[in-house]
Amino acid sequence: MTKSIPRVSVKAFIAQTNGHIPEGEGLPPTELFGKDIFSLNVMRQRLPKTVYERLVSTIENDSPISPADADVIASAMKDWAIERGATHFTHWFQPLTGLTAEKHDAFLTPTPQGDIINEFSGKLLIKGEPDASSFPSGGIRSTFEARGYTAWDPTSPAFLLNSGTGRTLYVPSIFLSHTGEALDAKTPLLRSQEAVSRQALRVLRFFGDERPQRVRAMVGPEQEYFLVDRRLYSLRPDLIMSGRTVFGAPAAKGQELEDHYFGAIRPRSLAFMAEVENRLWALGIPARTRHNEVAPAQFELAPLYEQVNLGVDHNMLVLKILRDTAAEFGLACLLHEKPFAGVNGSGKHNNWSLCDDLGNNLVEPGPEPWANTRFMVFLAAVLRAVHIYGIPLRIGVTGAGNDHRLGANEAPPAILSVFLGDQLTDVISAFVKGSDSVESWRTGAMAPGISALAPLARDITDRNRTSPFAFTGNKFEFRAVGSSQSIAPANIALNSSVACALDDICAELEKARDGGLDPEKAAHQVLPKFFEKHLPVVFNDNNYDPAWEIEAERRGLWNLKDSVEAIAHYTDPEVKDVFLRFGVLTERELTARQDILLENYVKVCMVECKLVRQLGRSSILPVAMDSLKKASDLVTSLKNSGISGASDAASALATELAVLSGNLHRDLGVLDAKADEVDNLHEPLAAAKTVRDVLLPLMLQIRGHVDAIELLVDDNRWPLPKYWELLWQ
Repeated sequence: MTKSIPRVSVKAFIAQTNGHIPEGEGLPPTELFGKDIFSLNVMRQRLPKTVYERLVSTIENDSPISPADADVIASAMKDWAIERGATHFTHWFQPLTGLTAEKHDAFLTPTPQGDIINEFSGKLLIKGEPDASSFPSGGIRSTFEARGYTAWDPTSPAFLLNSGTGRTLYVPSIFLSHTGEALDAKTPLLRSQEAVSRQALRVLRFFGDERPQRVRAMVGPEQEYFLVDRRLYSLRPDLIMSGRTVFGAPAAKGQELEDHYFGAIRPRSLAFMAEVENRLWALGIPARTRHNEVAPAQFELAPLYEQVNLGVDHNMLVLKILRDTAAEFGLACLLHEKPFAGVNGSGKHNNWSLCDDLGNNLVEPGPEPWANTRFMVFLAAVLRAVHIYGIPLRIGVTGAGNDHRLGANEAPPAILSVFLGDQLTDVISAFVKGSDSVESWRTGAMAPGISALAPLARDITDRNRTSPFAFTGNKFEFRAVGSSQSIAPANIALNSSVACALDDICAELEKARDGGLDPEKAAHQVLPKFFEKHLPVVFNDNNYDPAWEIEAERRGLWNLKDSVEAIAHYTDPEVKDVFLRFGVLTERELTARQDILLENYVKVCMVECKLVRQLGRSSILPVAMDSLKKASDLVTSLKNSGISGASDAASALATELAVLSGNLHRDLGVLDAKADEVDNLHEPLAAAKTVRDVLLPLMLQIRGHVDAIELLVDDNRWPLPKYWELLWQ
């Protein structure tokens, strides 16, 4: 009976956990920030000057590290880590599970004298060897071909995490097969960074700017999540094993009053958030924003912008720290895109831009964007990337969990379009027509109408929360990433698509220049053609309007409504070109990823299918049948007592329970048979389509029976914590 579970206050929780004190208690953020990372400041203090300078060159210019320097760096890294309580090290990598992986090794090394010393060589720093056959590889590795390698990524700093009684040194790494193919998300991400940097520099060089040496993709991923009481969570096998509730009738109150969004944060949740922030700051993660989200028990955390490789690593750490810290506070952090039906799901808005190594944002319009030709090139490239190379972006956010929210009135639709706002759209129109300015570009300030308040500056563009890809002043917000997903696939696709678009545009610009035009005139001749071609991808209105789907089809825009439909296009020639043109993926790596995505989709859905079958039979049907018996017995008793009105009510209840229980039993049998059919399908796409078209509708139908039974059964007898308990405790 879930009603007997008491709530735990923050003070009571601390008392129950032997006086747990939040990490970093008493330290201001400025002193706490970065204390657990082997940062450039630490390296400057601990490394010889020449080694430090060569390492900085590696980080900034992608030059390789020599074995001799690696030995020096490893020794300094080991000493720093051991001084802070580390006993082990691990190469921390991101296999194609969508999660992270780690294998811990002690620093200890035996000596000929029979004792041990702490050792960490450059060889151990640069390369590790986990088993590659046990990770998803799409056929690149098999059980009898187990060798794989992790390799240190020096562009992301090593860091320390608590592990049991000690601490562990984490070395961010890539993961390769014995034959050299990428088996992770990090390797193609770094390749895509280099690709977009080269093409962006090509634009800058075209306009005569020789100063920047690198262009970095920048990202700031906003992270949404739910918090529920851990004891209630532990009574929901579906939440534990799949991250979402496969059954659950709506609570009497959801989010319809819109009173949770930006509301006052409850003390227990606020204490949890403060601890999370302390741990993130110690790891150099610039967490800045925290607030209540739309749904009850839903929250958001947002960092400042970073280079995309750091942003990906840091977001994976955010997911881990949210989960781990929640457990310490007697909470469970739910990262699934749709843990509860009927209320908003969770996403991860991927705010993306390009900046050169001098600090210039290349997608900043400036005061007169129509005269900022360089900006107009990058704007045209983004429109082309989404319009022509948009399918990779859609594939970058695929997943069984994300299918529950994409397209609903809480997340962007599956149609990829770009919101620019009316003013920037007018700038493009004026540029195409050759106009010198746009009168509406600056709207000035707005007056609140209160004497004590000064006029407020108005932003150039509004925000469009329904757009999947929105310009928000000096960056683009890709809103379709799921809350549990790594942001690496989306940014690999985004970097690669923009690199291809820049390549296409630069080819035309250089052709015009070689024909005798100066760069400005060449741009004004070439760009209008690209804008005219790609303006159909711009949509500034309500993306949730059903009429938009019809209009998008008229414009020829893709509408890949589910993951299976999107993944099926992974090996289309135009999609392959995005990844193959600059070597972001090889042909073999690409086809492997298609198989992995399809297999993952099937496996996730099959876990949920098993939960529906098991819970339906072991938890729901027994309660339903027992309630039916009690209702039937009551009908007999009331009739014998001559209480006709009450017996009619009991009879109606018994009839409804009988019908629902019969339907539940019948459909569970059908689901068993259909699940067996999927198990016998060995072609990934065929299995995924059967899951989507047959199993998921059946599971939804069964959920309808169960949720209806929940509303008829004695509240104290229902075997699973209900929505009102999970969301409102």
